[in-house]
Amino acid sequence: MSAILQAQGLSRSFAGFHAVQAVDLAVEEHSIHALIGPNGAGKTTCFNLLTRFLDPTAGRIVYAGRDITRDPAASVARRGLVRSFQISAVFPALGVLENVRLALQRGRGLSMDWWRSDRVLRRYDDAARALLDEVGLGGWADEPAQSLPYGRKRALELATTLALQPRVILLDEPMAGMGAEDIGQAAALIRRAAQGRTVLMVEHNLSVVADLCDRITVLARGQVLAEGGYAEVSADPRVVEAYLGRGTHA
Repeated sequence: MSAILQAQGLSRSFAGFHAVQAVDLAVEEHSIHALIGPNGAGKTTCFNLLTRFLDPTAGRIVYAGRDITRDPAASVARRGLVRSFQISAVFPALGVLENVRLALQRGRGLSMDWWRSDRVLRRYDDAARALLDEVGLGGWADEPAQSLPYGRKRALELATTLALQPRVILLDEPMAGMGAEDIGQAAALIRRAAQGRTVLMVEHNLSVVADLCDRITVLARGQVLAEGGYAEVSADPRVVEAYLGRGTHA
């Protein structure tokens, strides 16, 4: 396989604080890749750089063979590099189907055609229902989004992300705030969404990471500390020290 998303010497400083320092990252196409590390390791900053919500201080980003280091975030998303956020981003007052329909509509161009009649917008209904079925929300299509339990709101967010026809999906802490009963279902959804796509995820739940991910990059203090499979990185004394605050000598 070849890397579809790469960071080369990626760095970002804020008033002298080095949040991300010379990060090299290669995400293989059609893989599930995790970016993990203790709090303050620079994971979300790295996500913001890769998706162009932040400009790097140094380094470059290559997506699908193209240098996107200075491209606008919206342009990058239109080319299929799409992210989610830690906080569920749906329109709570709209119906579940309407949320997905709006995301599908977004693929038509730059505008959300709020002024169009419902009859015209119904052209997206079949595709929206198919996406809802894909994430297990087929029976919730006519419910208001605000009535969904938290785990199902995250499933709706995944459906709206898939509506943008991503080639690479970046998930920022997809299990955050979920109870144990939702985590297994969410992991299954991510595995299903990854079929034919690439997933890069920031996640604190290491059991989920171990179960889902092909490769793991560990950040600490803004730098790459270790990389490899779960068994390899979890046994690395530097990773143990970064997470637990002590080394093997303690």
